[in-house]
Amino acid sequence: MKLENLHKIINLRHELHAHPELSGNESHTKRTLMNFLEANTRLAVVDCGKWFYASRYVEGSKGIAFRADMDALPINEELELAYASHNPGVSHKCGHDGHCAALCGLALELENLPVKRSVYLIFQHAEETGQGARECANFLRERSISEIYAFHNWSGWPEKSIVVREGLCQCSSAGLTIKFMGKTSHASEPEKGINPAYVIAKLINEIGENHNEKLLCTIVNIKLGDKNFGISPGEGEVSMTLRAQREEDMRTFRNAVVNLAKKLGSENDISVECESCDYFPETLSDLECVAKIRKAAKLLGLNVIEMQNAIRASEDFGYYTKLIHGAIFYIGNGENYPAIHTANYDFNDNILDTAVKIFTGILTNGGK
Repeated sequence: MKLENLHKIINLRHELHAHPELSGNESHTKRTLMNFLEANTRLAVVDCGKWFYASRYVEGSKGIAFRADMDALPINEELELAYASHNPGVSHKCGHDGHCAALCGLALELENLPVKRSVYLIFQHAEETGQGARECANFLRERSISEIYAFHNWSGWPEKSIVVREGLCQCSSAGLTIKFMGKTSHASEPEKGINPAYVIAKLINEIGENHNEKLLCTIVNIKLGDKNFGISPGEGEVSMTLRAQREEDMRTFRNAVVNLAKKLGSENDISVECESCDYFPETLSDLECVAKIRKAAKLLGLNVIEMQNAIRASEDFGYYTKLIHGAIFYIGNGENYPAIHTANYDFNDNILDTAVKIFTGILTNGGK
């Protein structure tokens, strides 16, 4: 892309990075992006509440869509950046600021592309909780969109490499919190109460012993009483992320964990409540759509890597590919680049131009 446009989207990325917002609260991010597109393109920009889209409509054509996610993470900014986060405890440690900037780069390129079909750029909220795509997905059918694409930056692969996989790309997952209600007592008389600590410990041990290579349970939080040495607590809870390659396996796993918790609770006169959140389906990439990404990358002379195994981490892009053909691809940040979701990470601006070129290549060389 033109150097002038590249500078524009890098500056935009830095502006987004400086004002990160958590899932469902991306109002400043959304307005910043909408203002950029309205000022720099002739695309129709449509506000849909928590999210928005920009489009170029061609009568009678099947639409093609590209998606970027807008939300940040509850991680404190520790890097000394000129554009460091202004919001304490919140930062763009997954690179969604770069995803949005790249999609705006495609918008700039669209001004001069002879594309004979409708193009939709979806700027989606709440990817980190799995809520955003679920709320946006029906838009695809409403606008007769036939295919959709997205990318994610990823550390551990060579910088600017394009990584693809047909079929399963990212696993299904869900958050699960299990609450245990027993009976409080004085710490000197624990036999007069029912402390759920031992049930929680047994549950964790049994889950850890029984998961296999296709199922994974990660304990993320445990709550039990306070640091009061005179009280034996009567309530506690454990939160975990359940993960599997397929939704049906993940749901079966969840039911098994819930049933085990209820069984242990019943055996110890403890009542049990369960609550699920952050649900993600598996993400599947269509064979023909992956072929278009691969073709675009090879025409650009980029290194194409065939990903051998699906990524364990989840991605709500799977809600889109449940409805229509689509594919997600990955752009390498560098083999030794800091990992996403860590304090040392910042989106690699060197891959912005690569992302825009792949999106453009899909439109000009592979579109139906």
